[in-house]
Amino acid sequence: MEIIFGIHAVGEALKARPKSISHVAVARERSDLKLQRIIDGCRAAGIPVRFENRQQLDRMAKSASHQGVVAGVTAKQYSDLEDILAQRRGRWAFVLVLDGVEDPHNLGAIIRTADAAGADGIFIPERRAAGVTGTVVKASAGASEHLPVARVTNIARSVEDLKAQNIWTVGLDERGGQSYDELDYKMDCALVLGAEGKGLHDLVRKKCDFVVSIPMLGSVPSLNVSVAAGVVMYEMVRQRRQQ
Repeated sequence: MEIIFGIHAVGEALKARPKSISHVAVARERSDLKLQRIIDGCRAAGIPVRFENRQQLDRMAKSASHQGVVAGVTAKQYSDLEDILAQRRGRWAFVLVLDGVEDPHNLGAIIRTADAAGADGIFIPERRAAGVTGTVVKASAGASEHLPVARVTNIARSVEDLKAQNIWTVGLDERGGQSYDELDYKMDCALVLGAEGKGLHDLVRKKCDFVVSIPMLGSVPSLNVSVAAGVVMYEMVRQRRQQ
């Protein structure tokens, strides 16, 4: 059993997988329309609702940012490569491969943007990287309930597997010699992103078909990984909408 928290996170779980929710706890002190909608949705789905004080919710969520609602859910079911590629949302396949993103807030922000940009799914490593925790679910505003996520043992091998499925792989790295907006994204592709402060591992970068960078015009050498991901994803959206 896992804990998720936050109005959007619990609300989206209620829409996407109500049978996975064992119970929902809400703050006695809070009374508003958004929370009432969750309570009504739980009652309609036969999900027990508990009314707790805020301190108890803080302990359950291990955070004070729960917005007055916490839910117990079964663990998220991860997908695999074949499932994700079989459920493409647009004319061209589009997945993200995260080479060791460790901050759950960054992972949640990337998932939220990826869902908004029409991505088909995300690949993350099993070890030395953030998984889909309650913090990630909240940071994604519940988008993690809708976007498939696959956990893989080896990112470099997963890049090879995608290439074997005729998916072009585009690494984003400050060492890339081509600007991100010079590449034509009207193709089946995977955007490969490195870890915070480290970038792509050399082996992963060398396996990518293209390596692009975002021009930096100020004093700092790079952007936060979730911001960089959003910049490139919406260049993809722009080009594909023109088509």
